[in-house]
Formats: sequence, structure tokens, C-alpha cells
Amino acid sequence: MPKGLKSTSSIIQISGEITESAADTFTSRRIDLQLNPLDNEVFVVLSVNLDLTAPDLVTDRATTTNFSLSSTERTSVGSLANSNVIAHKRMQIQDVGGTAVAVDEHIAGETPSALLDYVYIIATDDFFANVIGNNNNAAKKGIFRMYGYRAKADAATYAALVQSEVLSS
Repeated sequence: MPKGLKSTSSIIQISGEITESAADTFTSRRIDLQLNPLDNEVFVVLSVNLDLTAPDLVTDRATTTNFSLSSTERTSVGSLANSNVIAHKRMQIQDVGGTAVAVDEHIAGETPSALLDYVYIIATDDFFANVIGNNNNAAKKGIFRMYGYRAKADAATYAALVQSEVLSS
């Protein structure tokens, strides 16, 4: 348990999905955690599983599907280089002269080290699912399952977490 936090629930899971509004169109969806800011409530993320629909196989073209969960609203999927990205997954298929190669990238948040107390702490009452494909014929979907627990932070910890999260957007 991180310092300054006291667990207020057992482990819970949050599952959901998001589909592009149209092929190759960035789409984001807000997911409400229903945290209570008056009680300095946060959500401690223990692990995240991400899955997504495979990109289309298009002759002589690379196609991708990108998916992320972020603590604040984004205008792109982002990557682990962005401090507000909780987890990210990318899948690519490339066809060169009739030979197709698929690359499935599992990125942080998928299976955290057993040495970590947590993967991320969400201090505001929502998070966002973000998806976009590239060079696809049909809209792509991202699916997630997040495991974590609710916790109450002391005042100083809560203020620091909220400020850090808001400034990361």
C-alpha cells in the first residue's frame, strides 16, 4: 500500500470497450469511476489487460490499431512517453508483395512486475479509453479490464496526486 493511502474497498475490476466512430478516426470515451473528492478518494490501479481488434490486411500497406487508457482526456492515443497514459497497446500488420507480417505489442500495464505496489493512481473521478486505426477499411475496437481498489488519501497526498494528474494533460 502506498504511503498516505488507506484502502476503502477490496479489489474490483472495471471492464469496457470503445469502437472508432469511423475507420481511422481517433475516438475517446470517458469512464466515470464515481470517486468521492470530498473524501479524498482515489483509485489505485493494480493491473490492466488490453485487447483490440486486429488491423485489416491490406496489400502493400501497413495497417495499425492503437489503444490506450489515460487518466486525463487526450487528442491522440499517446504512448508510455506521456505521463497521463496508464496503459497502451499497438498492433500492426504489414503486407509487402503478398507476404504479411503481424506485430502485436504488449506495453506497460499488461503484466506489472510483482515488485510493484501499483501501476497507477487515478486521483480524479474518471479516466479515458482512446482508440485509432491507420489504413484500415473498418472501424477498430479496444477492450480493457482494469483491476484496482478505492483508497482514501491524506490531504497532502491527495492534493499532490490531483495536481500531478491535471498537469499531465
